[in-house]
Amino acid sequence: MSQRTFSWKALLVTVALTLPALAVAADPAMTKDGMLVDHKGMALYTFAKDADGKSMCNDKCATNWPPLKAESTDKPMGKWTVITRDDNTSQWAYDGKPLYTFIADKKAGEVTGDGKMDGAWKVAKP
Repeated sequence: MSQRTFSWKALLVTVALTLPALAVAADPAMTKDGMLVDHKGMALYTFAKDADGKSMCNDKCATNWPPLKAESTDKPMGKWTVITRDDNTSQWAYDGKPLYTFIADKKAGEVTGDGKMDGAWKVAKP
């Protein structure tokens, strides 16, 4: 193997190992039409019974209102934080409020969960 071939291989390996560290983390959701939506365009909601960055929506509630999942390696950024749920999974929160989707919303832009349970569920807004 020539010196030139070895140098190119070493450079490529170095670049391959460095790129993941340089990747910029994307926000876990985005704003569309004045509300927060996940990366599929599904509306995100907050629950009035959540307090102090803790989710009170567990078990059957979490089946109907799936939490916006975070990975255990995700890190807080700006107003975005990661909370640990009762089942030890991670969930994204915005401005201290855990975020959820709603099982009855079938397509992007639907907000059928807004105002449910006597107003306890609200569309999340930035």
